[in-house]
Amino acid sequence: MAFEIVREFESIIANYYDAPYAVATDSCTHALELCLRYEGYDKITIPTNTYISVPFTAKKLSCQWSWKNEKWENYYFIGNTNIIDAAVYWSESGYIPNTYMCLSFQYHKHLNIGKGGMILLDNYESYEILKKMSYDGRSDDLPWGDQDISTMGYHYYMTPESAEIGINKFKEVVNLKPKIWSYKNYPYLPKMKVFK
Repeated sequence: MAFEIVREFESIIANYYDAPYAVATDSCTHALELCLRYEGYDKITIPTNTYISVPFTAKKLSCQWSWKNEKWENYYFIGNTNIIDAAVYWSESGYIPNTYMCLSFQYHKHLNIGKGGMILLDNYESYEILKKMSYDGRSDDLPWGDQDISTMGYHYYMTPESAEIGINKFKEVVNLKPKIWSYKNYPYLPKMKVFK
């Protein structure tokens, strides 16, 4: 089955970070969005220096949100949540327990497959639901027309082709020293017209 390769990639990344479970997505932004939807947080804070899609996602979800001046390095928590924007974080055994750690495989990242993301987590029930949410509410082991879908889903899954690239590139980058990212790599977002 085509999606077995996605599960293989999820397993490789989960093992590397020492996370019990992983849900592959088509981007880190969508990984963050799925976690925010699943947990239902309605009041969050976002660093003033981060990627622009993070506050856009909060606006999209109609979350109450505010800026937070934060000097972060490698990752940061979405304020008032257990969701971590770890888009730029590459660290063996780096998973933080009791969190949703959202990764990016965008082309600037250490493991770059062009586009893609992943949620690392340690709760099986949450894993099962987020997996379905990422894949139009369906399970990946049966044709969707044969399923009685009961979970609201979004079209945010990782394709088998992207997972295959990720598996191959993992072997190339696993032992390379990653770049250290911080708030200094991002512009100060509150000054932008779109947020005024």
